[in-house]
Amino acid sequence: MSMRLLWKSVDKMRCFRKRSMLPFFAFLLTSLLFFNLYMDDGYVLEAEKRQLGDTLIHPSNSERYVHTFRDLSNFSGSINVTYRYLAGIPLPRKKYLTIGLASVKRKKGNYLLETIKSIFDQSSYEELKEIVVVVHLADFDLVWCENLVQEMNRKFAHHIIAGRLLVIQTPEEYYPSLDGLKRNYNDPEDRVRFRSKQNVDYAFLLNFCTNLSDFYMMLEDDVRCSRNFLTALKKVITSREGSYWVMLEFSKLGYIGKLYHSRDLPRLAHFLLMFYQEMPCDWLLIHFRGLLAQKDVIRFKPSLFQHMGYYSSYKGAENKLKDDDFEEDSIDIPDNPPASLYTNINVFENYDATKAYSSIVDEYFWGKPPCTGDFFIIIFNRSTKISRIKIVTGTEDRQNDILHHGALEVGQKSVETKQGRQCSSYITIGEFKVGNIEVYNVDRKISFDIECVRIVVTATQKEWLIIRTVSLWTTQPVSQFKK
Repeated sequence: MSMRLLWKSVDKMRCFRKRSMLPFFAFLLTSLLFFNLYMDDGYVLEAEKRQLGDTLIHPSNSERYVHTFRDLSNFSGSINVTYRYLAGIPLPRKKYLTIGLASVKRKKGNYLLETIKSIFDQSSYEELKEIVVVVHLADFDLVWCENLVQEMNRKFAHHIIAGRLLVIQTPEEYYPSLDGLKRNYNDPEDRVRFRSKQNVDYAFLLNFCTNLSDFYMMLEDDVRCSRNFLTALKKVITSREGSYWVMLEFSKLGYIGKLYHSRDLPRLAHFLLMFYQEMPCDWLLIHFRGLLAQKDVIRFKPSLFQHMGYYSSYKGAENKLKDDDFEEDSIDIPDNPPASLYTNINVFENYDATKAYSSIVDEYFWGKPPCTGDFFIIIFNRSTKISRIKIVTGTEDRQNDILHHGALEVGQKSVETKQGRQCSSYITIGEFKVGNIEVYNVDRKISFDIECVRIVVTATQKEWLIIRTVSLWTTQPVSQFKK
C-alpha cells in the first residue's frame, strides 16, 4: 500500500466528519498535544536519508506506511521519509543554529540565491562555523530543481564543501493528497492547495533538521539579514536563560525569523502535517505556541530579517510587505547579562521591573509616582565588566512619565538584606537628563567588576514612571555569561 493511497484513505475518512464540528476539532487538538507532553520521548523513528541517485527503498508490505501514519499521534518521533540529497551532506558535529528555507518555483522573480548570499555575507567567519543552512526545494519540477542546484553549486561551492549548505528534496510520493481539500475561510481551491502544500513542505523540512543543531530559525526564501544576526540571536537567547519559551520572533512578518529549540521540531513537524489543510502555516504556528503554554508573543526589536521579495510565490502576486522595525546593523543590540531586578516603587499591574530589562517589543516597567530615595536595581548573577549603559524612560504615548530627577550608580560587594540582595558600596556615574542617560567607557572609569546597577530617584515627582529600556553592553563574549 503506497503512502499516497494511505493519505487518500485518511482523507476519505475525514469526509465523514461534519465540517461544523469545530469545537470537537479544538478539543481533539488540545488533547493530542497535551497527552504527548507526558509521552515517553524514547520512541523515535529515525528518518532515512540517502544521497541523490541512490535507489529509494520501498518495502513490499504496508507495515512501514501504517507505522508512519500511526506516529502522527506520537509527536516526539521523527517522520519516516527518504530524502533526496541534492547538494551537501550533514556534518557529524552538531551546530548552534540551523536556518531552514523551503522554496518553490515562482511565476515571477526568484530570490532564493539572494537570500542564501545574504545569510553568508552578513555572518563573520566565526559565526559561519556555528550555522548550517538547509534548503528544501519543494517543487515537483525536477528540471527546475536541477538547474537551481547547479547554480547553487557554482555560487556557494565552498559553503557546500564545508557542510554549511545542504539542499534536499522530498519525493512527491510522500505528500498527502492535495485534491478535494477543505475550503476553510472560503479560500479558492488553488489557494487552499498552495497553503496546504506549504504546510507539508515545512513539516518535511523541520523533520529533516531535528538533529542538526541546538536551535532552529525559520526563514522565507526572499529575505535579507542584518549584519551579525547570529551574535544578536545569541545575546537574546542568553538573556532568556532560565525562562520558558517555545517561539522567539525576530521579525513581525509571516514565517520570517521564528526561532525554536530543535527539540521541539518533531512535534511541530507532526503538528503541521496532521493539520496541513486546516489553515495557513503562520496561524498553525500561533496555535502550536499556545498549546505548548507560551501564551504571549515574544518578539524582539530591532528585527533581524527583512522581506525583500516583490512577487509572492503564490501566483506571482505583488507582495510589498516590509518590516519597519528592521535594522541592517544589529551589532548594537545590548548584552544584558543574566540578572535579578528589584524596585521599591509601586508597580502598576504586571509592568514589573524585569520588563525594562527585556528587548521584547512593547514591554517596559511602569510604576506609580516615585519619591526621593526610591530605587530600581539590577543585580548580576556574577560580577561583570560593563562598557556602556543606556537607560530610556517614558514612551511616545506617555512622554511625561519619565524620570525627572535621578542618578545612575554602579556597585560592588553584594550582600543579602531584608529587601533582597543588594550591593554595599556604590559610585555615581551620571545624572538623568530629560528622562534618559547614556554612559560610555564605564569599564575605564570604574576600577572594579560591577555587581549592581542602580537607578536612584533624587526628587519626588507627581508623574508616574515608565522605564522603557535598560541596555547594558559588556566587554566579554556572550558565551561567558552562561552558567
